[in-house]
Amino acid sequence: MVSSDIFRSVIGRFASGVTIITARDDAGVDHGMTATAFCSVSLVPPLILVCVDHTATMHRVLDRATHFAANFLASEQEELSRRFGSGEPQRGGIAEEIRFDGVGYARAASGAALLNDALAHVECRVYARHPAGDHTIVVGEVEIATAHDARPLIYYRGGYTQLER
Repeated sequence: MVSSDIFRSVIGRFASGVTIITARDDAGVDHGMTATAFCSVSLVPPLILVCVDHTATMHRVLDRATHFAANFLASEQEELSRRFGSGEPQRGGIAEEIRFDGVGYARAASGAALLNDALAHVECRVYARHPAGDHTIVVGEVEIATAHDARPLIYYRGGYTQLER
């Protein structure tokens, strides 16, 4: 069995885009989290997946939500990625109720937040949930997708980088 330290080191060499997953809870409170464990699954139907740690507040939200959005971050949005990836409030992270303070966004038809200036947005209906170790794989069926011209924010070996022109 590969140790978690070696696994993290090896997987860190896989460059990935950065997304912020957003959804509203039953009380109408916005929630969001930074995720790099995100990918497309299928073209027909159009499916994506995101992996969510069982201890994340967002896990509890997505366990009950019918819809969510994925915001693909542009290179200028590193600060947003850090803000939404800061961890749980009890571990020194930003409290959910203030995480969206001062952040510009529009409302998706489902109610999820679509962050301003993102590279792209996908609005999804929850299609399936699958337990996988200490995470849950949440599969979303894309109902609406929009793209904008910008360079992507990329995560590689534990840090942020950008594509060179």
